[in-house]
Amino acid sequence: MPSSLDGLVLAPVADQAPGQVGTRTRFTYHEREGVVWADYAGGDVVRGHLVGTREGNRLDFRYVQLKRDGSTSSGHCVSTVVELPDGRLRLEETWAWESQAGTGTSVVEQVTEHDG
Repeated sequence: MPSSLDGLVLAPVADQAPGQVGTRTRFTYHEREGVVWADYAGGDVVRGHLVGTREGNRLDFRYVQLKRDGSTSSGHCVSTVVELPDGRLRLEETWAWESQAGTGTSVVEQVTEHDG
């Protein structure tokens, strides 16, 4: 099983639709005994939170976020944790909004200190 997410900072590898997370968004993950949670912000997102569970390399969580325009949104995401050849972690995500229409996929990868 890939390493713990606890204390890691991850960022999307590509921008999503306007008003959503993008390459300037940073997710700070925490993990304890099968429970995962993260805070995130950056780009069009003022503040976001996610909470869920991890079983093996599978994460299942819900997220809520506040955007710069003052609107809020929420959804559900299932991610697969993948260890990259250089040892960093990647999350391959399939998500669906619950507060509005829309589904998609995204990839976030661990940010190293020199990635900033």
